[in-house]
Amino acid sequence: MQGIRFSAPDNSNESPFDTLLKLFKEVIVHTSGDVDEALDWLKQLDQHYNITDDEYTFDDFVQELKDKGFIKDKGDGNGGIALTSKAEGAVRKAAMDQLFGTLKKGENGDHQSNSPMGKGDVTGDFRNFQFGDPLDNIVMNESLKNALVSGGIDEFRMTHNDLVVEEAYQNTSLATVLMIDISHSMILYGEDRITPAKMVAMALAEWITTKYPKDTLDIIVYGNESWPIQIKDLPYLQVGPYHTNFVAGLELAMGLLKRRKTSNKQIFNITDGKPSCLIEPDGSFYKNSFGLDPYITGKCLEMAAKTKKANIPVNTFMIAKDAYLQHFIRSFSEINGGNAYYTGLNKLGQLIFSDYQQQKKRNSR
Repeated sequence: MQGIRFSAPDNSNESPFDTLLKLFKEVIVHTSGDVDEALDWLKQLDQHYNITDDEYTFDDFVQELKDKGFIKDKGDGNGGIALTSKAEGAVRKAAMDQLFGTLKKGENGDHQSNSPMGKGDVTGDFRNFQFGDPLDNIVMNESLKNALVSGGIDEFRMTHNDLVVEEAYQNTSLATVLMIDISHSMILYGEDRITPAKMVAMALAEWITTKYPKDTLDIIVYGNESWPIQIKDLPYLQVGPYHTNFVAGLELAMGLLKRRKTSNKQIFNITDGKPSCLIEPDGSFYKNSFGLDPYITGKCLEMAAKTKKANIPVNTFMIAKDAYLQHFIRSFSEINGGNAYYTGLNKLGQLIFSDYQQQKKRNSR
């Protein structure tokens, strides 16, 4: 577990199962969905922090994971344990909750609470208040009624659980493609960059599907080539011995967005490296890892112009500090009209969610 730090669990008000489950949902992302390895890590954490005891052992925890449908035997005759679809969903939700916790505590206030969600034509239906709902959509009469029922007139107080909003149709939908760089440099230089990228992708996927059901999110990865992946595959994502084919990723992203009926489209690109690979017309690979190859960057800038012509902004989130790489991304963004962000891993999620909200605002006007 070198290079990964887990804080001591605060299990004063939690059962050993809840404490270990919370850790499990975090560790499983670091192990790329390898349950056996994740359990080995958890066992070490358990021994260090004494989470379990003689009454509830670590073996009891593993059995409870099985009983509650989080893990299952692979059943392939080779032994081993696999995640269930329930666990995959729980991991995505945990990533969203963790990231939203960071956003709410963030110094820059990147997440806008006055989301355009529900700013369209009202439907006449009421529902419970959710994080992100505009405050002017709150139906005060219904909310006061709930507070009176809950606490009575003598001990009257209103909580967020009492608030009711009037449901509204969302006026616009947004189609997004998230590109994730899985070249080998995402784990080089002693820094794990792929795990934060996976966490952000899972949080974004869970957030869009639950908060903006009319929006779409496609996720693609790119190394020497590019291919789409399913949301459920995110915990298992790993880097490979790949170069960085930025052009292949953009071509696939544009192809996916072309199928989407909405007029509002965007591409998010999480990368830490320079473009270093192209696929030639004859199917061969052209690669150059040294510096910025003018032939490769020229093709990238051509793609910037193509996406601009298609009215698709490409917002690049650069997890690298090299000045010459930042200059290239800046040139790409100037041609395309999208945004360029130069960020550390700890700010990655805040920037992506903030940018998504700003795009929703622009499209709802």
